Amino acid sequence: MTLYLYNSLTRSKSEFMPSDPRRVTLYVCGPTVYSYPHIGNARPAVVFDVLYRTLCRQFPRVIYARNITDLDDKINAAAADAGVDIQVITDRFTRIYHQDMQALGVLPPVIEPRATQHIAQMIAMIGRLIALGHAYEAAGHVLFEIGTFPEYGALSRRNRREMLAGARVEVAPYKRDPGDFVLWKPSTGTQPGWDSPWGYGRPGWHTECSCMIEEHLGETIDIHGGGQDLQFPHHENEIAQSTCVHDGHTFSRYWMHNGFVNVDARKMSKSVGNVLLVRDLLKEAPGEAIRLALLSAHYRKPLDWNDDSLARALRTLDRLYAALEDFQPQSEAQPDAHTGAEAAEGVLAALEDDLNTPRAIAVLHEYAHQAKHAATARARHQAQALLYSGGAQLGLLQQGAAAWKALRRGPVADQDHIEVLIQARNEARRERQFQRADVIRDDLLAQGIVLEDGPEGTTWRLAE
Repeated sequence: MTLYLYNSLTRSKSEFMPSDPRRVTLYVCGPTVYSYPHIGNARPAVVFDVLYRTLCRQFPRVIYARNITDLDDKINAAAADAGVDIQVITDRFTRIYHQDMQALGVLPPVIEPRATQHIAQMIAMIGRLIALGHAYEAAGHVLFEIGTFPEYGALSRRNRREMLAGARVEVAPYKRDPGDFVLWKPSTGTQPGWDSPWGYGRPGWHTECSCMIEEHLGETIDIHGGGQDLQFPHHENEIAQSTCVHDGHTFSRYWMHNGFVNVDARKMSKSVGNVLLVRDLLKEAPGEAIRLALLSAHYRKPLDWNDDSLARALRTLDRLYAALEDFQPQSEAQPDAHTGAEAAEGVLAALEDDLNTPRAIAVLHEYAHQAKHAATARARHQAQALLYSGGAQLGLLQQGAAAWKALRRGPVADQDHIEVLIQARNEARRERQFQRADVIRDDLLAQGIVLEDGPEGTTWRLAE
C-alpha cells in the first residue's frame, strides 16, 4: 500500500517517498512549557502520533523528534510571576504535558530535544549565517536578512504586507528590512542568557528548531509538522535559515499542518475565556474519548469542539467496546498472526489517504457491525480481530471491554472501581498484553491515581 500526504509547501497531495526508506525522519514542533496544555496543544500531538504509527507500519526505522521549547519570553514571565528560576517552571509543565499526552494515548517520540540543551549549536549556526552573508549584527541583536533568500514566503504564500502583519514583530530602526527576524537578542536583568560573540543574550525562537533538527536528524528531513498557526512566521523562518546555512539544500521534503481547534465555532483564546485544558477535560471523560474526539475531523480541517463532543465520543466507544465484549487479543483461539496484518488494512487504507481519520473511524464501525451480526463464532472473532487491530492503529480500543466499562461506571475515587481496573491490568500483563496494561495505567494516572508494582502485588496512591 502507498502513503499519500498533503504537502503544505506544494499545496498538493502526493505519494510519500522518503529520502532513505531505511531511515524516515519526522520532526514536530512541541509545546512551549509555561502553562497547562490545552486542547489545541493536544491536537498536533494526537495527529502526528497517528502519522508516526502509520509510518512505523511501512518503514523499518522512523526517527520521530518532538521538541520541548523551554526558552521563551512567556516562560520568563511565568517564572518572574512565581519568583522562581525558569527551570522550575519548565520542568513542572514538561512533566504535566507528558502526563496529559500519555493519558490521551500519545506515544513518546524517539527523540525529545530541549532548546536549552542546544545553545552552543545555535551560536554556531548563527555564526555560520553571518559568515555566509545571510545575517548581520545590529544594536546587540543578530538578525536574518530575508532579502538574501529569494524564496522567502513560499510556504505561507503571503504577500509582503501580510507577512509583516503576521510576523507580529517589532519593526525596529536597526533592521535593514522590517521583515528581518531575530536570531539572537540581548538579555538583561533576570532574563536567562548565555555568553556569545555578540554579547550576553539568548537565541530567537525560530533558531531553536533549526538547530535541533540539524543536530538530531540532519540537514534534510522527510516530514516537518506542526499546527497551522506555526506556518508563518515560525516555519517560514526555519526554512530560510536552514536552507541558507546548508548551501541551498532542501530543509524538509514534506510539510504538514493541522487545523485549529475552535470552541462552539469561535477561536479558542484567553481573551474570549474559552480555553479548554486537557486536565479539566480528563475530569469529564477518559483520555481515550478525548483522543477519539480529536480524530473525528480530518487533521487539516478546523475541529469545532462543543458540549456534545465528549458525549458523542463516549457513545461511540461504548458501541465499539461492546463489540469486543468477549474478545481475547492474541489468545490461542485467535487466527494466525497474518490476521493482525489484515486487520489494519481497512484502517490503513484510510490513513494512507492523507490521514483520513474520519474514514478510519467509519471502518471501525463497519468491523463492529460485522462482529455484532456475525453468523458464526469464528466470523465474530475475525471481525473482532479486525476491530481491535484497526483500533490500535488509531491508538484506540486497547484496554479491553471490562476495563472500559469500569471507567464508565463512575469516578475513580470509588475504591472498588480502582480495584476492578487493577485486576484488568494484571490480567492483561499475564497475557503479555503490555500495551493494553499501559493504557489502563495511564488512564488511572490521568485521574490522579498512581499504581505501584511490588513483590506483593500492585498498590495505588493518589498522585501528589
